[in-house]
Amino acid sequence: MAIEVETKDCTALSDAEFEEMADMCADGPFEYQAGMLSKEAEDWVLVTQAWENGKLKGFSFFTLERIGGTPSVLIGLASIKRSSKRESVLRAIMLDQFRRALMAFPDEDVLVGSKLVSASGFDAFKALGAPIPRPDHKASGEERAWGRRLAKRFGVPSTKYDDRAFIATGDGAMACVLDHEALKPEKFSDELNAQFDAVKVAKGDVLMGFAWATAEELEKIAS
Repeated sequence: MAIEVETKDCTALSDAEFEEMADMCADGPFEYQAGMLSKEAEDWVLVTQAWENGKLKGFSFFTLERIGGTPSVLIGLASIKRSSKRESVLRAIMLDQFRRALMAFPDEDVLVGSKLVSASGFDAFKALGAPIPRPDHKASGEERAWGRRLAKRFGVPSTKYDDRAFIATGDGAMACVLDHEALKPEKFSDELNAQFDAVKVAKGDVLMGFAWATAEELEKIAS
């Protein structure tokens, strides 16, 4: 059965929906509770949900905004159920967000960023250009500056962010991240996985990952 996707304002979420999200998260490594999800919804504008056969398979809080004038898709807490179709679910969620970015920022390049805890998180950027950071690329000063901007937007103190490793140190609490596990994690290179060696998930550490979507790419993706 096809995956059904809907994006709406976070303010439209009901208590029952928060409970449904929490029940889905209970099967994964990040057991976000309904209260935490409700609080997260207050910090974001939109939420995309994906269902298959009437059952929730994934969701993502996000916002379309400008950072210093630059169009951006910022993904907050997101969780994809560990099903055999999880990559299709993530792809469907991202496609809907890309379509909305195209409508909000026509003819403009868009930055897409999120907090990641494993190489699997980069699957969210698969349709875009090369992500930052990546092992075969030495980040430029401007790219490192973008990492700092994202960290600041996500509420990370400058003293807890390493702009060369793109890693933010946590405070011991469970971080709100893009929680996804690729069907075949072995597809990721040792070098890519090594970027996350210093990310201590249990302490709430995250890696700031992002990629650019050109206006032409968005047009192609959304068509």
